[in-house]
Amino acid sequence: MKHSSFIFCLLFVLGLCTNLNAQETQEAQQPKRKKVAVVLSGGGAKGMAHIGVLKVLEKAGIPVDIITGTSMGSIVGGLYAIGNNAYELDSIVRLQDWDFVLSDKEDLSRQSLRDRERQNTYILTKSFDLRKKSVGGGGIIEGKNLDVLFNNLTRRFNDSIDFNKLPIPFACVATNIIDNTEYVFHSGYVSRAMRASMAIPGVFAPVRMGDMVLVDGGLRNNYPADIAREMGADYVIGVTLQGDPKTADDLSSAGSVIGQIIDINCKNKFDDNLKLTDIHIRVNTKGYSTASFNTTAIDSLIDRGELAALQHWNEFMTLKKELGLSNRAPLRPRMMAPHLKLPHNSNHKVSAYRFQNMSANDEKFIRSKFNLKDGDSIDDNRAELIATSIRMDLFYKQATTSFSQADDDSDAEVLTFIAGEEKTGQGGLAVRFDNEEHVALQINVDYPFRRLKVPTDVDMTIRLGKRVKGTLTFALHPRSFVRPNFSYSFMHNDIDSYEKGKKQSNLTYNQHRLNFSLFNYNLRNFNFDMGVTGDFYRYKGLLINERMDTMVAPKNNRLLTYYAQVNYNSENDWYFATRGARFFARFAYYTDNFTKLEGEYGTRELEGMWRWAFPINSHWSLQPQVYGRLISGVTCPLILRNAVGGQWFGHYVDQQMPFPGVMHVELVDNKFVAAQMQAQYRLKRNNIFQLRGAVGQMADHIKDIFKTKTLYGVALSYYYDTRFGPLGGSVGYSNKSKSFDFFINLGYVF
Repeated sequence: MKHSSFIFCLLFVLGLCTNLNAQETQEAQQPKRKKVAVVLSGGGAKGMAHIGVLKVLEKAGIPVDIITGTSMGSIVGGLYAIGNNAYELDSIVRLQDWDFVLSDKEDLSRQSLRDRERQNTYILTKSFDLRKKSVGGGGIIEGKNLDVLFNNLTRRFNDSIDFNKLPIPFACVATNIIDNTEYVFHSGYVSRAMRASMAIPGVFAPVRMGDMVLVDGGLRNNYPADIAREMGADYVIGVTLQGDPKTADDLSSAGSVIGQIIDINCKNKFDDNLKLTDIHIRVNTKGYSTASFNTTAIDSLIDRGELAALQHWNEFMTLKKELGLSNRAPLRPRMMAPHLKLPHNSNHKVSAYRFQNMSANDEKFIRSKFNLKDGDSIDDNRAELIATSIRMDLFYKQATTSFSQADDDSDAEVLTFIAGEEKTGQGGLAVRFDNEEHVALQINVDYPFRRLKVPTDVDMTIRLGKRVKGTLTFALHPRSFVRPNFSYSFMHNDIDSYEKGKKQSNLTYNQHRLNFSLFNYNLRNFNFDMGVTGDFYRYKGLLINERMDTMVAPKNNRLLTYYAQVNYNSENDWYFATRGARFFARFAYYTDNFTKLEGEYGTRELEGMWRWAFPINSHWSLQPQVYGRLISGVTCPLILRNAVGGQWFGHYVDQQMPFPGVMHVELVDNKFVAAQMQAQYRLKRNNIFQLRGAVGQMADHIKDIFKTKTLYGVALSYYYDTRFGPLGGSVGYSNKSKSFDFFINLGYVF
């Protein structure tokens, strides 16, 4: 019996091995399916059409075994290669704020109030370093927001890897401008490869790798079909975005000439690579440029990509037959697991925090500021907030995050913060025009000295126009939340004062100010500032309307002021908020001898503003607001008198408060309070309409403030929101000015 059982088992095993060998022999005899490569050309924003083509390929069931690309083609191709299907790529590109991504601006929600204001003031910023001969990173845009985006989108593949081991083998092309040679990425960091391949010279800073300086691959190989063949492709499906050749009549502008130069340089190997293509899909991108990243353009370009690919449907079906594939079941690209979708905010259990390229003091500061303890949990948003703090508080150009598996095989992860180069100086340029002040220009230079015992930031601003101003600030950065600073400023002001809409007087004066902020506490949207200010006002001239001959020319003032103020701003937009709140409160005590003013108790100032913004639907939002300024004291110098007018607080003079329908500055009584309601309508993306209405009360004594005549005003505004600031104007009426006023503004406010 035992022998029979043994013989039976032996025969069973032999039979199984025979069947397996036969199966392996049969499979070995079957020819392997030939490989299909997709090649995506460069073209900037026009590369959005690649997504439409990929949608059709998926619908047709065409397998993608290899993918190569250049510039925008490398971005679409790289994201597809790591496991995103075409419909996910569609969602990813629509989720992005491309105006923000294609800039070096900081995320407003993570910045300090001072940095947010700077970002919404200067139309052009440039890096420089006093310690080096080189200026900036070699491009107008350093690309830090692109780096953050690419790192987030390729988070599962943030290590240096072989691109042949991705779900779909991938390669992309860059140009080494040291020797004008082509460099092909077959390995490394996916995010870095994409970033190098799309670095348009002069626009985006190049990527430096060893002795190489890498820029847009389109300069050497804008359509890398040859690379796909070298990787083993038997069939090549290629997508190009180039338009018809330009004639002399087409080259009528600077932009068209520059575009033609780029197109000519991108012709290297182009015709030869087209000969290597089995199915050539040429997308009609007429009417769009490399910079067409707006929502409407993205929709249209993706649709055009689909339309162009559908015209080759019969060729796709023929190819499937040659590959021996069924026409029934469409093939999906191989997906990575787990797949990272956007938007995404994962929570991570962190076994340890690590800091790269940072000093021990920097690490200590970050651990203390954010209370980081090994073993706690942290989400993606907080990790990004810490990375922002490394850039803003510790003077680093860039900071990224990387999660990796802990060594103990648990579910915990290690979170590494990677600091980039030390921050260099920043220069900013601002320009604006309005019908009150005409043209104004502002230049700013900010330079960090992080190697001092107490890191110090030096900031200098010069403003030219009807109001001339210069400010020099030294801000200390001890390893704490407190940022004490010392500043000196000079202002020459030439201001007109109106009464009932008619010009009353013109006052010109010079102002010297020393400010010592003893306690300056910043935390994201919140700032508390307490200190002392010394002002010297020297009046140059006072022109008075002949009907106002009772007005007395002011005497020169020397004022010493103690102040404390709170500033909070969580609004989602600096100029056209639809959600969030803004709050400001200030108390000041004015003296001329440390305790008194003109022999009496000093003048007291209490000022406040509170505004809410909340959306009604996708187009409408409301912004109710209350504000006011109360002056108390036996005496009040003319320079401290309450003033209303314009659209912004403190625009022409520190104590100025806006009021609808009053476009010029008008003096009001020492006690002034107001309430305003604003309805805002956003048409599409950049067209904003605002309707404001306000009521106000004023008096010399608080007990009489509601016994006087009520002021009212209304204003209707239209603005076009551009990356260079709001462009538009307002028309309004108030019973204070008793006239219709019109105001035009072009550019950021400063």
